[in-house]
Amino acid sequence: MRHRGDAAAETDLFAAAIVLPEHVAGVDEAGRGPLAGPVVVAAVILDPARPIAGLADSKTLSAARRAALYDVIRDHARACSIVRVEADEIDRINILQATLAGMARALRQLDPAPRLALIDGNRLPRDLPCAGRAIVRGDALEPAISAASILAKVSRDRHMIELDAEFPGYGFARHKGYPAPEHLAALARLGPCSAHRLSFAPVRRCRPA
Repeated sequence: MRHRGDAAAETDLFAAAIVLPEHVAGVDEAGRGPLAGPVVVAAVILDPARPIAGLADSKTLSAARRAALYDVIRDHARACSIVRVEADEIDRINILQATLAGMARALRQLDPAPRLALIDGNRLPRDLPCAGRAIVRGDALEPAISAASILAKVSRDRHMIELDAEFPGYGFARHKGYPAPEHLAALARLGPCSAHRLSFAPVRRCRPA
């Protein structure tokens, strides 16, 4: 779906059609819905000479399978990058804009630079460094987006385990910051910590008066 308000959405489809696979990046995120922790964005350019079997939407894979594919992707991809957009920036510019900003940053970190970005969803950042195409359910349709979804999910889950050690009592290692009953109960009991997204309503309601 294209949005006329998004500058990068009006991509040159003819030019995009002739971009070689080794110049195409897949982009996806993990962590838009949680109450705590960063949103993590990954960008991946796959290497056609080193195909990776088993790529799929990260949500359909077991944690063990995601972890195994994470290492294969990092080893076999032509280029990949992982970017975290932290809770304070999410609070400042909102979760949608934080996600879009992370996508553009992840693409800029790729070396070699991509000529086309395939982005999961229906929105494109305004400041893409290359042509872009938004693909709804792209993480299940495009291998490069599937690879990005796996990198983003595994990286974020590992970071939430680190935050669990830094902020004990919230259960971050188990629920990864999502609004599970355990998390909501801990918020009510302990109040928010610096890893929480203070602009999200369930967190805002638990802030001291």
